[in-house]
Amino acid sequence: MLDPKKIEQIARQFHNVMPKGVKEFGDDVEKKLRTVLQSQLSKLDLVNREEFDIQTQVLLRTREKLAAMEQRLNELEARLEGDDKKNQQVE
Repeated sequence: MLDPKKIEQIARQFHNVMPKGVKEFGDDVEKKLRTVLQSQLSKLDLVNREEFDIQTQVLLRTREKLAAMEQRLNELEARLEGDDKKNQQVE
């Protein structure tokens, strides 16, 4: 989930760059900005950094396993081809 402190920080930054006349509405504008930001950001399909890092590690391990399986398959195919050639020579 999104960090409420980050949303508050973004809302404050928006509030700080607003024209003086709009700022005079005060905390109400900042609260509404925070609510709108939270609502819109929660609609996005985002993951936090920890989840991303975990999935990156899972992907790396999966790639390593796939590479090992491909190598093993190539070795087995080569051995099978060698056995077929020997059998053809014996016949």
